[in-house]
Amino acid sequence: MENDKKAELASFLKVIPPVEFCCVYGSSLHPNNKDKSAMVDYVLGVSDPQQWHSENLKMNADHYALWLRLLGGAKLITQVADEIGVGVHFNPFVTWNDRLLKYGVVRMDDLISDILNWKRFYLSGRLQKPVQILADNLDIGNANSVNLRSALSAALLLLPSKFTQEDLFAKVCSLSYMGDLRMLFAEDKNKVKKIVQGQFDLFKSMYNPLIQEYEAKEFLRFSSYGNHQANVSQDCGVSVTFSLVSSLPPTIKSEMGMKLGENKTVNESGMNFSL
Repeated sequence: MENDKKAELASFLKVIPPVEFCCVYGSSLHPNNKDKSAMVDYVLGVSDPQQWHSENLKMNADHYALWLRLLGGAKLITQVADEIGVGVHFNPFVTWNDRLLKYGVVRMDDLISDILNWKRFYLSGRLQKPVQILADNLDIGNANSVNLRSALSAALLLLPSKFTQEDLFAKVCSLSYMGDLRMLFAEDKNKVKKIVQGQFDLFKSMYNPLIQEYEAKEFLRFSSYGNHQANVSQDCGVSVTFSLVSSLPPTIKSEMGMKLGENKTVNESGMNFSL
């Protein structure tokens, strides 16, 4: 992202209470998107959402007070996000600096837990796709490398022995939409394809270090390079499968173990191992 555009997006942080983490995502990251009317999407990580909402009310009473009162106050919206939702509460249709934006507020502990464990698989799914980090006091960008490895491993386990590089990124992108009822009737059926094609180079820069690592281990083999349709083949042997499964979050491995049965697991040599 160009420095001027990044600075413009980051300037929003000056009019809200301090945050520990902030990223933007969505169509605003498309390299050729110059449409200032498009909504900009923020995720804000804070230590105490209830306190943050209360402070934000004091700072931005004009556009925020009615919205907060209608929802029952900072305490109630925090409880709804924690107990009913996915741990993040979004405030949409905010007009600021001639831009339309929405922002989601999440407790930092919940953000980290989701990244590492896929507990709710909402923010972890979001961070598996391209984002622009604007603030990161706790080095979430580094912690997210675990999430990216898990996502790439899961995608490879779901793909056949031969595929294209675009297929790989599409499978990664689709992970967070699996089981999402909106994809059955409310969302564009080509949403994943459009996301990957519009941000292919961003996906590539995110996952290239891991892809190169897997290629060096001979998990992957490329017959061509550089474009969307680069041909890839993968080793589907038991040893590689074991390694990929080992990279999945503990919660996923536990669920796999339950489906297989406590006494029916597979090891690196094809016998038994514990997930």
